[in-house]
Amino acid sequence: MIHRRGPARWVTTADLILVGVTAAEWVPPDADIDQLRSAAVGCKGCELWEPATQVVFSAGNPRAPMMLVGEQPGDAEDRQGIPFVGPAGKLLQRALADAGVEVGDVYVTNAVKHFRFTERGKRRIHATPQVAHIQACRPWLEAELTVVDPALTVCLGATAARSLLGAGFRVTQQRGQLLELLTPVGVRRVLATVHPSSVLRATGDERDLAYNGLVADLRVAAGAIR
Repeated sequence: MIHRRGPARWVTTADLILVGVTAAEWVPPDADIDQLRSAAVGCKGCELWEPATQVVFSAGNPRAPMMLVGEQPGDAEDRQGIPFVGPAGKLLQRALADAGVEVGDVYVTNAVKHFRFTERGKRRIHATPQVAHIQACRPWLEAELTVVDPALTVCLGATAARSLLGAGFRVTQQRGQLLELLTPVGVRRVLATVHPSSVLRATGDERDLAYNGLVADLRVAAGAIR
């Protein structure tokens, strides 16, 4: 069953301009994924581009029935330029396999395209993106949803859910549910679950429970695209 969420709506590029922080001017119209990826290299829609090593755009099949949206690139992703190649990415790949999701059925991206971090000695420590960063990157996500037009979009964690479903959405309360989202190409299905990094932060039996919960949600997602 698909549940409608009345408060959730698609925030348009015009909304973002009113906020005053947007990457809209860097997003080429009517572009395919390769063109969007190339254009994103020059994006300066917010201040995160300057300390980051590079933009991290997306990976996977641009015609996939399932689109995974994470939070932002981490340290490993920032250095390699590819999303979900660090520890959280490896866990996600295992969870997708355990849930029966084929690699070719997935397109992977993030709500925020540059790594936000604080420096601690020689280490770069993850810092959660602010609302302004989510808003600034929204035109990129709009463009990706338009091109990929997935049958199901999976939000991995609170930042991705906030970007697509609004600030009032709570992953802990509504995870694993098939909802409806108004996208640039019409109403499409969306499902939220935890970010794989939250599984890695758990310890002992709690980690096993968290991992099994993630796999269970992804099985719902796998069933939705079949």
